[in-house]
Amino acid sequence: MPEWLILTLLTAGICSVVVVLAILNARRLGEDDDPSETPDVLDYMIMMIGVVYAIVLGLAIAGVWETRGAAQDGVRTEAQALHEVTERVSVYPQPVRDRIRDDVDAYVRHVVSREWKVMVDQGELTDRGTDLLARLRHDVTMAKPHSDLQAQAYQPLVDQVAAVDDARGARQQSAGPTMPEVVWFGLLFGAALVIGLVFTLQIRRSPRELMLAVMFTALIIFLLYLVWDFDEPFGRSVGDATTPFTDLFPGVRGSL
Repeated sequence: MPEWLILTLLTAGICSVVVVLAILNARRLGEDDDPSETPDVLDYMIMMIGVVYAIVLGLAIAGVWETRGAAQDGVRTEAQALHEVTERVSVYPQPVRDRIRDDVDAYVRHVVSREWKVMVDQGELTDRGTDLLARLRHDVTMAKPHSDLQAQAYQPLVDQVAAVDDARGARQQSAGPTMPEVVWFGLLFGAALVIGLVFTLQIRRSPRELMLAVMFTALIIFLLYLVWDFDEPFGRSVGDATTPFTDLFPGVRGSL
């Protein structure tokens, strides 16, 4: 089921429940109830709770967004380093050049077509990907230079492979959700509390008040959805997160 459909159904369902509860609560209070009798201190407490929850929710969104950005930067670093290897190796003889480029293509193809799904689902990297990177490192290291130009390209090639290895390790550490369960409990409990406070204000069945209650509820649900979506640093779709690889290595698109 598409994520946008899940969000739509969830928002519609919860907003419907809020409207029904608001109508039932208005009927229970009766027409002779006076909302102005609500103590002023209760209004201040409701405002304080809403402000505190808004701050916590904003910090949660900023935290998962920053983690997502750092993880995606690591993917771009890994893909760019591999691309640099394929370009810098052009100064070597054709047999060496072709062998190293084949190693890079095999690694990228495996990451995009197989390893990424395993990483997203299980939070782990594959042994096959580790072996392919080890073969690339071996071939680059054993590509001894036989000219000044090759000697100048040798150390940058080794450094780029090291950068790939480092980015690969960071990619594994960033796989999976980053928000602790206790934070999620606080966000969900706070959302239920803040929405529940709408009934403490003794809203009526007027279209304006019901519309405001629905809009407020939909906003809370949407913000929680953003936290849930950003909580996966590499996204929930392989095609979205592997764009740095497919952009620099268009030949791997057919393996998706």
